[in-house]
Amino acid sequence: MQCMAPAAAPPAPPLLPRRAAVPGYAARARAAPLVAVRAQPDTAAAASTSAPDPPPEFKPPQGFEAPEPKRFAVKEGQQGSVLGASLAIPLRLGTGVFVLGYSPSLVSPSEIPSDQYALEFGAWKVKEESKIGQCKRPEKPIEIYEFEGCPFCRKVREMVSVLDLDVLFYPCPQKGPTFRPKVLEMGGKKQFPYMVDPNTGVAMYESDDIIKYLADTYGDGTIPIMLSLGLLTAITAGLATLGRIGKGNSYTASKVPPQPIEIWAYEGSPFCRLVRETLVELELPHLLHSCARGSPKRQEFFKKMGTFQAPYIEDPNTGVKMFESAEIINYLKATYALYPSS
Repeated sequence: MQCMAPAAAPPAPPLLPRRAAVPGYAARARAAPLVAVRAQPDTAAAASTSAPDPPPEFKPPQGFEAPEPKRFAVKEGQQGSVLGASLAIPLRLGTGVFVLGYSPSLVSPSEIPSDQYALEFGAWKVKEESKIGQCKRPEKPIEIYEFEGCPFCRKVREMVSVLDLDVLFYPCPQKGPTFRPKVLEMGGKKQFPYMVDPNTGVAMYESDDIIKYLADTYGDGTIPIMLSLGLLTAITAGLATLGRIGKGNSYTASKVPPQPIEIWAYEGSPFCRLVRETLVELELPHLLHSCARGSPKRQEFFKKMGTFQAPYIEDPNTGVKMFESAEIINYLKATYALYPSS
């Protein structure tokens, strides 16, 4: 099943042209929209023969400084949002928190070198293993058109985390003028999620079909129990959205960047969810580097940064690299929303 678009939607503006490749990811990512400024979706564009406005220049907000990462810290005023986003963890029994075949064990700190990522647990360290290393990896990121508040989209995102996949997400919030029309053009229906795998040429609707395809193609064929319960899966995935009801659903007028924002995140994290809500509402394409517990990407990140914390973003449009969900949200709104103060 999938989430259907509202029956009466305002006319969509012309589709934006797409780049042939993302700089630095020529072998991994296929498409990103060119820069453009979008009007409110319910505003009719007047015909004009004048030359188009030059594309906006993207810069960090004035006085911007990337915050220092603070593990397990919740910013003042963010407690309610984090609590609401955490509701999904018990309802979905942690699906999307762990990768395929996740296996933890407590070991002495001396058993794990200091340059290896490991979660500390009192006087012990947690050695985390998984089956991901045995699975086929896609050469190019899979492309998924979806939006945060859709329970069927959530199911697919959970499978993405389980399989530790890199995915190029094209957000399709309600009244979004760019990617909702694109889905209709490509697949013939404005329904979500919609997946395109550039590695195999496969494109499909239906969350359960997408989950099975991903499990068979990039896993060992195993589908987690909470993704294989039919109606119960759909119900609990829907209930998981209640703590943040209405968030990550509706379009906020924004400016389209030339390149997708890169984000290290995973579906089971409430902090990652809050950032993704903003990415979806602003209709910002983003290249997700999935990094649930047991992901080899945690060690890659640790080696690169000397620490691990999610979410973390790198914005090639401004050069900004930053941790901390609350500050990331403020940065995205200040940089890409047409009306940042709203």
